[in-house]
Amino acid sequence: MFVFLNNQLLEAEKATLHISDLAIQRGYGIFDFFRVRDNALLYVEDHLDRFIHSAQFMHLACPYSKDQLHSILQELQQKNNLPNSSMRMILTGGYSADAYQPADPNLIIMQSPLAFQDTLVPKSLSIITHEYVRDIPEAKTINYTMGIWLQSKLAEQKADDVLYHINGTVSEFPRCNFFIVTKNNVIMTPAKNVLKGVTRKKVLACASSHYKVVEGPVTIDDILNAKEAFLTSSTKRIQAVTKVNDKAIGNGEPGAITTELLKSLVTVEQNYVSKKL
Repeated sequence: MFVFLNNQLLEAEKATLHISDLAIQRGYGIFDFFRVRDNALLYVEDHLDRFIHSAQFMHLACPYSKDQLHSILQELQQKNNLPNSSMRMILTGGYSADAYQPADPNLIIMQSPLAFQDTLVPKSLSIITHEYVRDIPEAKTINYTMGIWLQSKLAEQKADDVLYHINGTVSEFPRCNFFIVTKNNVIMTPAKNVLKGVTRKKVLACASSHYKVVEGPVTIDDILNAKEAFLTSSTKRIQAVTKVNDKAIGNGEPGAITTELLKSLVTVEQNYVSKKL
């Protein structure tokens, strides 16, 4: 396996960073993650836009333009020859002289095999809630401390994921966005204190063709009174949230609208890949 580190492609085991990097010293940096399907870099334009935005928001000077990054990704894909895989791009805080001030960032791009199936039936998930707002939620940073720290709590409560909230108003999961379907078939998703995911964007586009869509406050009470709920991400696509804090949502099963949106999302993905072939 090859990785890209700064200006060169290297065998993965030969790619290293100095311990002075702020990603190591302070956990400072940004990243993005997307899938490769049938050799197509899935929604790469959206992911590169978000990567560059995150870098700018975190005051990190990305050393390459969007077009240059796209070319690097294509070169790495050809080198590794993994038709179905994942790409992870990381921009670190750089080699800091005082372990506090950002320096010239280091760019790392890694690729890993990733098997994926066009499942059209949403998985059913049980979640818990936790009062927390992610630091600088507008940027996709490498700081996942709270999500990782909560893994033991998830195991104890036999839950699949944790939804963040402040005073009962929810925002996001550590790695996913959140939606509900009201009893009037209005699709709602939090707009504040969230990273606006690429899959979230695609789902909003699919949903707005047939339903009223609202980006705004969603409370825990709203969830308990909802007909359906689901989460979205690049790797999970759409999965149904059927229980929150041990209380069933709707009838406790994946709903019809959640299932319909998953089918629409898979079709959008297939069409995207077909155009790239």
